[in-house]
Amino acid sequence: MNVRRSAAALAAVGVLAAAAPAMAAGPSPSPKVAIPSGLYGTSDPTYDGVWRQSLTLVAQRTLGYRPAASAVDWLAGQQCGNGAFAAFRATPDKACDGKVMVDTNSTAAAVQALQAVGGHDAQVRKALVWLTNAQNKDGGWGYSPGGASDTNSTSVVIGAFAAVGQDPARVRTGGKSPYDLLAAMSVPCDQDGGGALAFQPDKKGKPAANADATAAGVLGALGKGFVVQAGKAPAHAACTRAGHPGPAQVADNAGAYLAAAVAKTGHLQSVLPGAKDRPDFGNTADAVVALAADGRTEQAKASYAWLEKNATQWAAQSGPAAYAQLILAAHAVGAQPGDFAGTSLVRSLNELGPAPQMAAEQKQKTKSDSGSSFGVWWFVGVCLVAGIGVGFLISGRKKQQP
Repeated sequence: MNVRRSAAALAAVGVLAAAAPAMAAGPSPSPKVAIPSGLYGTSDPTYDGVWRQSLTLVAQRTLGYRPAASAVDWLAGQQCGNGAFAAFRATPDKACDGKVMVDTNSTAAAVQALQAVGGHDAQVRKALVWLTNAQNKDGGWGYSPGGASDTNSTSVVIGAFAAVGQDPARVRTGGKSPYDLLAAMSVPCDQDGGGALAFQPDKKGKPAANADATAAGVLGALGKGFVVQAGKAPAHAACTRAGHPGPAQVADNAGAYLAAAVAKTGHLQSVLPGAKDRPDFGNTADAVVALAADGRTEQAKASYAWLEKNATQWAAQSGPAAYAQLILAAHAVGAQPGDFAGTSLVRSLNELGPAPQMAAEQKQKTKSDSGSSFGVWWFVGVCLVAGIGVGFLISGRKKQQP
């Protein structure tokens, strides 16, 4: 989720990347397109508009805010007629055609956001049907429909299904679920980087440890979306060998790898090709969420404390997705995002776009929204029976790095 370097954006410079869009830290470049009303942030949204808006709305709902209608409407208006989302559409009033590069990450992130704010069941349904049809035979998803599966994309899509109450294990193609893909990406315990997950297999077809993919994969294997609370401590602190690891084992082994990776310094390192190694704030925030979800709360809190001391400038330079990441990390470890080393992550995020309202004014509406999952999945079931041909049952979610 690392204010994420988009698989699409970084592919343009020949770098394998994480599952979803993001802009690099540093002063925001002059926008190539006009910033639409309702969109958070002022940097060029071409590669991350839907992603950063989705994270923003999810973070605001997690904090107890009701996002501004204009912000929600902007995100909802980005959807194509087939249910998919692109990273950004400058002219959403025009129908999507073959030139619009839709992707699984933007679509899955938008599902989580629209489900969180409520009142967009029809659009959530269409997006889930599109994602279902985009599933690969290995059970996973690639960034682009039809592209090779990767851990990050698969995990963010798992989060989308989980957000509406659908068991990701039942989302299958060719008899395989997304959990099969994550198990295949898990590095065996007796190999270098044991327990970690790969973004994709290396040139020899073997999984190679990737910290960002590992953080995403922990949430995916646990069946979690962007928002988590501290989980139960794992039975084993270290990677545990298993011939065919199930989702829980994949998550625990990956959590062990992450805990070891941040144990010494409190953070992960950025290893972008050609650049000097430096702390990776976004991936560290992802690691905090993953470690907390896996029940490794002591290490999660230690890494969050490191972020609190060091990540303020990064967030200010990077914009809304960074603030949202830090808010979700704070939520995962039970910290107060209103006091992040003297900075309010809440105020800093909310000032970057239309002001949200306190959700207390909408308690009754929120309560009624929370029961919408059955309607979503009844609709998806009808579509599948009608001939989508994806074969799952209804019940009722880069960079290379050592």
